[in-house]
Amino acid sequence: MTANLFDILTRSITDPGATAIETLSGDRITYADLVRRTGQMANALATLGLAPGDRVAVQVEKSVEAIILYLATVRAGGVFLPLNTGYTAAEIDYFIGDAEPALFVCDPARAPELAAAAKRAGARMMTLDAQGSGTLTEAAAAAPADFATVPRAADDLAALLYTSGTTGRSKGAMLTHGNLVSNALALREAWRYTARDVLIHALPIFHTHGLFVATNITLFSGASMVFLPKFDIDRIFELMTRATVLMGVPTFYTRLLQDDMLNAETTANMRLFVSGSAPLLAETHREWRARTGHAILERYGMTETNMNTSNPYAGERVAGTVGLPLPGTEVIVTDPETGAELPRGEIGMIEVRGPNVFKGYWRMPEKTAAELRANGFFITGDLGRIDERGYVHIVGRGKDLIITGGYNVYPKEVEAEIDEIPGVLESAVIGLPHKDFGEAVTAVVVPTGSAVLTEAAIIQALETRLARFKQPKSVIFVEELPRNTMGKVQKNLLRDRFLQQPAT
Repeated sequence: MTANLFDILTRSITDPGATAIETLSGDRITYADLVRRTGQMANALATLGLAPGDRVAVQVEKSVEAIILYLATVRAGGVFLPLNTGYTAAEIDYFIGDAEPALFVCDPARAPELAAAAKRAGARMMTLDAQGSGTLTEAAAAAPADFATVPRAADDLAALLYTSGTTGRSKGAMLTHGNLVSNALALREAWRYTARDVLIHALPIFHTHGLFVATNITLFSGASMVFLPKFDIDRIFELMTRATVLMGVPTFYTRLLQDDMLNAETTANMRLFVSGSAPLLAETHREWRARTGHAILERYGMTETNMNTSNPYAGERVAGTVGLPLPGTEVIVTDPETGAELPRGEIGMIEVRGPNVFKGYWRMPEKTAAELRANGFFITGDLGRIDERGYVHIVGRGKDLIITGGYNVYPKEVEAEIDEIPGVLESAVIGLPHKDFGEAVTAVVVPTGSAVLTEAAIIQALETRLARFKQPKSVIFVEELPRNTMGKVQKNLLRDRFLQQPAT
């Protein structure tokens, strides 16, 4: 039997007439509509030359049609490659040059600046805007709805998601049909998701959280979701009167806490608030519970593994932890030097094994071998411990990863751009605590003295070179960077030194 994600999803549909997606304009897309429209889109993709295993790179605004494109791609046997809408033309050039997609779909407004990159990659370009219009939907509208879903094995690729690399070169995480299906089913069980649930979907759909967690679990449950183009406090309060679930990043919850409308009455219809993609402060957890009576459920995942752990639905949701391993997933803590498993309570490297763990990095066998052990455990790069009750505590990150507003930023990439600015001798990029974003990207810069440098000038120079979420929120000037005896910059000392630096 085929393991194609789309086939498994459709087998779980019990009511084809039920609403799958609702838009703010009042449009309701039923499960029967999804099957029909993905059939049209899959036929269009096939007509455009998509063959099983081909990549479809997508940089578009959030829309129902973008979800249909995702489902149609896997239905047609293709590999879906979502790209952050904030990526610059230079960044897109790398991604599609590396992935070599058969098709590149972008917003019509960006087509002129991205056409050259698509041509270099040998990709056919199609367009799709925020309203769901474009050359791709025109092609789909003219196509028949009947489409025989392409058989796929559990180990066949369904998606390719890029995650930044510490050397500046982004890595493509290869996710299989088995990875995505197993994780959706595990989360459905862990969070007691049913067809009665209504999700407030306010997340972007170009990364794991919004696409594979929020969307997949809802569709695999036969539930419905209300699509918000972006986080909107007024709309969220309005929807909480009839919705049951909100999934968000910590920023969502800190901003909702700033509104006087948040209380037990306005959240009475809700049954579940989920937070992920960045650490949730224990202070936020406590304040939310005091105001609403609800305990936010924090979980832990990453691009390469989808979700690994979750605080329990029925048990104690412990602030400051990411909960217990999901069913079928193993989590251990090892000595970073030897790889030996450590006893509970000791801090070390978090490693994960299970059907959710990715197949490896796209065209990077050496990197795959370095991070994915022969025994199936993936070395996450996160430091943590497991307490006596089995709860996982993340205490830090190797590789100096910064998570800001739910997005991953690796300092090396930002430093490389800053060091190219005239007047900069060298730089170090660190994350400093930020109540709204979790961490603020902060640049510590050593000037050459040959030019007048200002914070505004550096930030302005990066505007067209880096996605907005990667750009520093503040710049600190120093005479020199602290180094150890081997000459390596000691970023831990910089973080300690500037810990109280106001993040704007």
